[in-house]
Amino acid sequence: MKVLPTELPGVVLIEPAVYRDQRGFFLETYHAGKYRAAGVEGIFVQDNQSHSIRGTVRGLHAQRHRQQGKLVRVLRGEIFDVAVDIRRHSPSFRRWVGVRLSAESFLQIYIPPGFAHGFCVLSETAEVEYKCTELYDPADEFGILWNDPELGITWPVHEPILSEKDRTAPRLAELTDRLPVFQS
Repeated sequence: MKVLPTELPGVVLIEPAVYRDQRGFFLETYHAGKYRAAGVEGIFVQDNQSHSIRGTVRGLHAQRHRQQGKLVRVLRGEIFDVAVDIRRHSPSFRRWVGVRLSAESFLQIYIPPGFAHGFCVLSETAEVEYKCTELYDPADEFGILWNDPELGITWPVHEPILSEKDRTAPRLAELTDRLPVFQS
């Protein structure tokens, strides 16, 4: 397993060891001790899976009090995955990182608590699975407008398929009181 840092502290790419032979392949998609040693902290308490069509953008999503760390991987297809630092007073506040994840690459991304998360589907369809360190709490959830000009995310789509909730999400500047505070 290789751990590759990104431009955002705490956000890492994980390249698992994949063992291939004439039958197919085998890999560990998660091993608590190895991931903890690699800096992926927290205990995962919920697994989620989504299926989406090309051009779909899901996000940007976060929770205020029950902040979720997420370990994201693609089971089928390809996505452009985005993490945004939304921790007030963080040195990297409002900065984002985007990476391509696919079923073929087996790459995973770990997004720690205090970051908003979203992704765009690049393939015909995509199935995405992610482990969360906190349970989903609809009363605690909030969204940030996917194309907020203050963030300047370079999405690979201009007219995405969005849920009503994501289409009408507020800009980051409108959410100051809902954002987590950076803990050093």
